[in-house]
Amino acid sequence: MQSRDQQRPNLPSSPKPHSNIQPLTKMNIHISFNLDGTAQCLWTEALPLNELGRLQITRASNIEFNNATQQWEVKDRKGKVRFIAKSRAVCLEWEQQNLQPE
Repeated sequence: MQSRDQQRPNLPSSPKPHSNIQPLTKMNIHISFNLDGTAQCLWTEALPLNELGRLQITRASNIEFNNATQQWEVKDRKGKVRFIAKSRAVCLEWEQQNLQPE
């Protein structure tokens, strides 16, 4: 008779950490400078925005998971749903492409 350990099926080894993360290949960042010297843009970790000066951050949107629909929603500041996707990463990408300052 085999022991309990010997009866376990051979499982594949777990994937390497972060093996399914794809590198960001291209990101367009739009920064608008006003006549008073202030700038407007969507927040990004890709640039050290604090080097431009003192930051004042206002949320352009909220990305929230809707438990009822099981999808992520991008909502504007008024709470209107602007975009829906099954992936939060897709919502973040949509936000970067569509909510740039004018």
